[in-house]
Amino acid sequence: MSKFYVVATPIGNLGDITLRAIETLKDVDLILCEDTRETKKILDKYGIVKPTMSYHAQSKLSKTDKIFELLEEGKNLALVSDAGTPGISDPGALLVSKIKEYLSDSVDVIPIPGPSAIIAALSASGLPTHEFTFLGFLPHKKGRETLFKEIAISERTMVFYESPHRILKTLESLVKFCPDKKVCVARELTKIYEEFKTGTPAEILEYLNKNKEKQRGEFTVIVA
Repeated sequence: MSKFYVVATPIGNLGDITLRAIETLKDVDLILCEDTRETKKILDKYGIVKPTMSYHAQSKLSKTDKIFELLEEGKNLALVSDAGTPGISDPGALLVSKIKEYLSDSVDVIPIPGPSAIIAALSASGLPTHEFTFLGFLPHKKGRETLFKEIAISERTMVFYESPHRILKTLESLVKFCPDKKVCVARELTKIYEEFKTGTPAEILEYLNKNKEKQRGEFTVIVA
């Protein structure tokens, strides 16, 4: 049977890759990348010389057909995202779903676990982690207010990703709908400017407004 590996890669610090991930990337016939330029940084660092092919949200159906063709030929492929674990708020989830649906008898889908911004943020947040709900990226418009209302009444810890362009607006919504909740904002995880800031939504909003440079980077937001 062909093997399709779902390989977790670093979310920032390139040292955060497992030995098994390196061995897998060296052994497969082709590496599918969200962005081949990003993946090249990892391959170059670890001396991995393998052909790559882009696969992302805008990839055409013909690319999926090509991937299926390679798997049916007996090739072993690896899927990586730009950062973290593929398939988690990532277009790779659709590809894995299609392989499971149409090629389950001839292809083994094998996870190679590793870095995940969700788990990294939770582990160092100091907030309750025994139960949590991951929301991915919040919708920009439709359903956004409803979701904040759900966050406000939830007894579980809620975790989601946010971009630097929307972090202030999101905190404003948290101030409006759940002002008394405790929030941890994890920024630039595993990178040079990694930072965790915990407080009420209003306190975090005030902090970011006073420190414009802290509004840069990718955010993982935890509400408890």
